[in-house]
Amino acid sequence: MKAYISVFKLRLTYGLQYRTAALAGVATQFFWGFIIIMVFEAFYSGTVTDPPITLKQLITYVWLQQAFLAFIMLWFRDNELFQLITSGNIAYELCRPSGLYGLWYAKLLAQRLSSALLRSLPILAVALLLPEPYRLPLPADPAAFIMFVLALLLGLFLIVSLSMLMYISVFVTLSPAGSLLMFGVIGEFLAGMVIPVPLMPDWLQSIVYVLPFRWTADFPFRVYSGHIGTGEALIGIAIQIVWLALLITIGKLAMARVLRNVVVNGG
Repeated sequence: MKAYISVFKLRLTYGLQYRTAALAGVATQFFWGFIIIMVFEAFYSGTVTDPPITLKQLITYVWLQQAFLAFIMLWFRDNELFQLITSGNIAYELCRPSGLYGLWYAKLLAQRLSSALLRSLPILAVALLLPEPYRLPLPADPAAFIMFVLALLLGLFLIVSLSMLMYISVFVTLSPAGSLLMFGVIGEFLAGMVIPVPLMPDWLQSIVYVLPFRWTADFPFRVYSGHIGTGEALIGIAIQIVWLALLITIGKLAMARVLRNVVVNGG
């Protein structure tokens, strides 16, 4: 466990050094946030029936999505890990006395956390001061904020667990681009990052609700906005914990299986 904590601290400190890149990312995310909000604003102005989620809740959804993008994007990648797998340098990693799954998990967790710390606070601070209707409102109530924080942190652990499956798949496919495209495109859509889940047709929602992706983004954001109540949020957090335990178990078993079959030239 000490080794995992050391790797986490090292990668977190390393990631916090990239302040210039973070500022550029903040500007980009503000740009996309305004575009997405204006598109939905135009869409809502022409709708006749009552929408399944209000415009204010949707604006909250968009700003939280932009602020915590590093927490929820599946296409966030570590090229160093891809290089280790495809080049055969994974042999050096296997010589370490600690488990490979835990070390990589801690590294990926720290990378996402450091990126989010640099970007989320400026975005949230500005979004809270914007004029209506673009302003990010405060949480529906204190209980919703507490549930949101718990759900967001569990969502972070879930997204890292899903990312680990992507890296493990590269042992089999030897194609980082293919694995990244498959996981990134499918996962992003099913998490509600392209179309918010409440705006999806019922048949698609029934598919999304049985998969783990929505618990990383859609669920915590809707808890913050009050679209999901406290009682339902407690049930959702319990489901997140179950999914997390399941994904980590699958990941460890899959990692052990691919490492038994890995072939490294020269030995």
